[in-house]
Amino acid sequence: MRLALFNQGRLGVVDGDTIIDVTDQVGSPSTGAAGALHHYIETLAEGTGPVLVPSRGRRAPLSEVTLEAPLPRPGKIIGAPVNYLDHKAEMDYPTSIADLGVFLKANSSVIGPGQAIVLPYSDQRTDQEGELGVVIGRTASRVSAEDALDHVFGYTCLLDITVRSGEDRSTRKSFDTFTPIGPWVVTADGIPDPGRLDLRCDVAGETRQRTNTADLIFGVRELIAYASSVMTLYPGDVIATGTPAGVGPLADGDRVVVEIERIGRLEVSVDGSQATSYASRPGDRRS
Repeated sequence: MRLALFNQGRLGVVDGDTIIDVTDQVGSPSTGAAGALHHYIETLAEGTGPVLVPSRGRRAPLSEVTLEAPLPRPGKIIGAPVNYLDHKAEMDYPTSIADLGVFLKANSSVIGPGQAIVLPYSDQRTDQEGELGVVIGRTASRVSAEDALDHVFGYTCLLDITVRSGEDRSTRKSFDTFTPIGPWVVTADGIPDPGRLDLRCDVAGETRQRTNTADLIFGVRELIAYASSVMTLYPGDVIATGTPAGVGPLADGDRVVVEIERIGRLEVSVDGSQATSYASRPGDRRS
């Protein structure tokens, strides 16, 4: 099942080129800005979630609705640095996720399909990083790799946008608009093996990244096991699994597309009209 938010927070089941409104079947969200899908995931984890019946919902063409980030405010976004060997070689890193561990991104960095990545600096490179996103469905603490997939609600396309500057990863990757997610979440039963998915990322009409998740250093199972050994994972949390080789600079007016087998296609734009000099940022001693 493909679940999306649309038209100011409505929850829908995507069926081909149509979307079926099931908002009324999940009740009122108790999670505020987290949204209806996050609320639904939490109720399923509590054992009170309804069985969605798409035949009871109103159907509309996808072309006539506005899709939004399916999880506009995840509890937390966990990133996996240097999790493909080809990206490790590309960036000339001496280390990988096995040495670095994971990092956190601000949940305020999330945007949805059709929205714009806003470049913060005019003189610092900002790169695209196309990734598989994993949505947690059950509370996970110190789970084994063997049991890890039992804690997954579903999968989505994700971009981990990154400024190539000297700050910590959590700063360089947490600017507003730096985590596009969508266009929907595919439930885990639709992805039998998250370790065998083709991924492609295009920028301005050219393919920059092409890989298969079989090439991850820490696969989805290992990532969940590792992350849950450090911090408890809660329903609605998102894990960004890492990016392959091919990262590169974004420019004003670019279109960025991430497409993942069996999941879908996420497309966003790039807006550089508000970019300022790196030295003008608050606290810079040179300004």
